[in-house]
Amino acid sequence: MAIKQISVFLENSPGKLDEMTKILADAGITLRALSLAETKDFGIVRIIVDNVIETATILKEHAYISSMTPVVAVMVPDIAGGLNKVLAALTSASVNLEYMYSALAGGKGGNAYMILRVEDIKKAEKALRSAGFRLVEKFPD
Repeated sequence: MAIKQISVFLENSPGKLDEMTKILADAGITLRALSLAETKDFGIVRIIVDNVIETATILKEHAYISSMTPVVAVMVPDIAGGLNKVLAALTSASVNLEYMYSALAGGKGGNAYMILRVEDIKKAEKALRSAGFRLVEKFPD
């Protein structure tokens, strides 16, 4: 049930993220989640999109260096301690969390969505389901 995340390597200079997102917007690609990590010379943009194959093709056509990675998307109740319960489920199953970032937020009483990159996806999915969490295959439109 893992979803695909696309990581794009960008030069760390003004306008590069704007350029990339404009190309995707012009192609009708909808971003569902985005994380940006940077170093002095380059950045890594991690994105969840509505059409992974089309996005990867468009990025390649525009000479972007990118890769696809399986990640787990989990719905987290928007309450105090909601995220901690996700982390506790992973810890109990001895699942290493490499990184995470949020996707969409539902507001008070709604849900938040977290994207999790873990060492063992199957083990993480089993632990989260056992703890009562809903995994997300596709984000709502």
